[in-house]
Amino acid sequence: MDVVVLIVGAGPAGLATAACLEQQHISYVIIERESCSVSLWRHRAYDRLKLHLAKEFCELPHMAYPIGTPTYVPRGRFVEYLDRYADRYNIKPRYHMAVESASYDGSRLCWVVLVRDVNIGTEVRITTRFLVVATGENSVARVPLVPGLNGFKGEAIHSSAYKSGRGYAEKSVLVVGAGNSGMEIAYDLATHGAHTSIVVRSPVHIMTKELIRFGMTLAQKLPVTIVDVILVMVANFTFGNMSNHGIRRPKMGPLFLKSQTGRSPVIDVGTAELIKEGAIKVFKGISRIDANNVEFHGGMKFPFDAVVFATGYKSTVNAWLKNGESMFKADGFPTKDFPNHWKGENGLYCAGFARRGLAGISMDAKNIADDIVTAINN
Repeated sequence: MDVVVLIVGAGPAGLATAACLEQQHISYVIIERESCSVSLWRHRAYDRLKLHLAKEFCELPHMAYPIGTPTYVPRGRFVEYLDRYADRYNIKPRYHMAVESASYDGSRLCWVVLVRDVNIGTEVRITTRFLVVATGENSVARVPLVPGLNGFKGEAIHSSAYKSGRGYAEKSVLVVGAGNSGMEIAYDLATHGAHTSIVVRSPVHIMTKELIRFGMTLAQKLPVTIVDVILVMVANFTFGNMSNHGIRRPKMGPLFLKSQTGRSPVIDVGTAELIKEGAIKVFKGISRIDANNVEFHGGMKFPFDAVVFATGYKSTVNAWLKNGESMFKADGFPTKDFPNHWKGENGLYCAGFARRGLAGISMDAKNIADDIVTAINN
């Protein structure tokens, strides 16, 4: 099969890129290893999840949210938006198609991509002038190697398998990881009656959603360093000094930290107050796990019925992409810094790897489509 553009991945990044190509009347094929588009949002997200940023920062190119959509879009409404987006731009991914390898053929000036149809086991060979990697940052769940974890007799799951705290009432549950997912899952568990603890290893900025919205709007007019000073001052006034409760602030401001490391501030949903009240206990780190207990740094040991690892995901692009050194490092993230990360060599692009959420995805998709149009017309 010969195509002009091959997009790998039908998450938001893949859909956005397809829509931008459609707008430019560029032919493409989009493939997806799962049975549906945006599978992370459909099947691997907890029930109470909402977009952590206001909707004006979370639109895909060329389509606003419908009138009446809440400012912070619930997961179900976001999936509906993405489905309408795919319908509007006639995006029809080919599902159950898993890429096994992709390499550049310098003699033919094209990418050769071997794809397996996981339903029937057949292999398809696709040649394409332009290859867009849109598998994103959240490809495979990351679970740390904790000594003794395999012998734990309780439930141990990744946050992608967590749905609700309803089944954990009166159980002792440990959440590992204090990003937005970890903090919100801890809140969900505690409010459903679980005896909840959370591991917070690194400093973290805790902000209200209104404060982050204000900061992102302000950052369009003022330098990030000034905005960060304002955000930290207001957050300190709102939440007080939480270092006595095991929560330390990073030295970098929240917006600068996000731009440099990809680490987002935590949007508080009520977790901070439960931590201050003692309803959610905070630990610094895990030393080991045995059959029923978790031993923390410092030697303390407590029994738990379940452990939820809110420890993020990892990119797997290097497992199948060959000749991608111009674009990806060993960890599967771009070699170039934002905003130049999206373009590699020989017609290779990536969308959704900027660690800047849906706004970053929109920028990537527009840049990629514009660059492909320029390359075709030259």
